[in-house]
Amino acid sequence: MATDAVTPEIKNNDGIRGFGYAMTAYLFWGILPLYMKALAHIPAMEVIAHRIFWSVPVAGAVLLALGGMRDVRAAFRNPRTIAMASLTATLVTINWGTYVWAIGAGHSLDAALGYFINPLFSIALGALLLKERLAPVQIVAIGLAAVAVVILTIKAGTLPWVALSLTFSWGFYAFFRKTLPVGANQGFFIEVLLLCIPATLYIIYLEMRGEGHLYQTGLSDTALLLGCGLVTALPLMIFANGAKLLRLSTIGIMQYIVPTMVFLIAVFLFKEPFGSTQMIAFSLIWAGLVLYSWSMLRQSKDR
Repeated sequence: MATDAVTPEIKNNDGIRGFGYAMTAYLFWGILPLYMKALAHIPAMEVIAHRIFWSVPVAGAVLLALGGMRDVRAAFRNPRTIAMASLTATLVTINWGTYVWAIGAGHSLDAALGYFINPLFSIALGALLLKERLAPVQIVAIGLAAVAVVILTIKAGTLPWVALSLTFSWGFYAFFRKTLPVGANQGFFIEVLLLCIPATLYIIYLEMRGEGHLYQTGLSDTALLLGCGLVTALPLMIFANGAKLLRLSTIGIMQYIVPTMVFLIAVFLFKEPFGSTQMIAFSLIWAGLVLYSWSMLRQSKDR
């Protein structure tokens, strides 16, 4: 695994090692709903607190092994960096909380929808905030996603807030994360370190009131909560290193692996209802993603 402490040479082609890293992370994230489902009886906020708390030693150990702590110390001497990291930490907490709740409450399909929409939202975000020019086919793709959201809203009588919350929180997280002047691994460690104090206080509060699940409800709950650090930190850090060794177009195509796996798990393992309305909405999203992918690959080939 390459260190973040030294900026690697930018690759114009895909490497086997980078593909292996990225695929490992995506497959890990794809089966994550099974782990979160096992934690469904525990309140989402408690699960998030443990994901944060136990991610600190995991991420810290990886950084020590890679020699990246110098950048972390430098970041804490820069108020602007810490302010930006606080913002990204808040956004990723919202994303994690929504995701954990959605899986536990039987809304895995909504979670898959949110992550299918996210690439199209990122395009729109770039156009609105960075004044990036959209190709006509990209405008059509975004329009298809918007129509899908309208259809789901009309059918349910309310906005698909789970999908939109995941889309917006991750989209803005990725947007602001690009401005954080530290490596990917260091940035993640700083985020969980900033969140660790409130997470620790919340865990202590629950345990003192006898409402926590770390020590009081059996060995299985203890093991699952302790494992939250590994399932949270390791795939993120593996992916961060893999992304450096792959072309952006390759990453763009591979990102559909996770919502596809979540979708299949929701329908075939969790048996969540998938009616004609959902079929129409997902078909529109998939059509938009095909257009987006075709446009992205064509632009990559032209470059």
